Amino acid sequence: MDKSTYYVSVQSRSVLTQQGASPYEWEIEATPEEADQVRIELDMMQEKEEEALGYMFPWPDTPQQSSNALFQSSLDNVYRTIYQLGTPATRQQMEELRLLSDMT
Repeated sequence: MDKSTYYVSVQSRSVLTQQGASPYEWEIEATPEEADQVRIELDMMQEKEEEALGYMFPWPDTPQQSSNALFQSSLDNVYRTIYQLGTPATRQQMEELRLLSDMT
């Protein structure tokens, strides 16, 4: 299946086909199914972030560290997928920013 260019924003949790539609951080080359996978991972990351924010105040029965770790793991998965599908420029930028230092 042919791949198309998609524009991904982790910050706004979006995967778009039009470059100027919204600010973005990364370009990927993906099939529609791969782009959907990135969207799913961004949604999962959003859920983990909301859970972590729900525990901003320490509760005796809910360790904040645990929810933060789940969010970080989800964020790492998103970056790993973006790197795998990324254009050469995206991969280079991610390497320069050391976003994947322990994952590549």
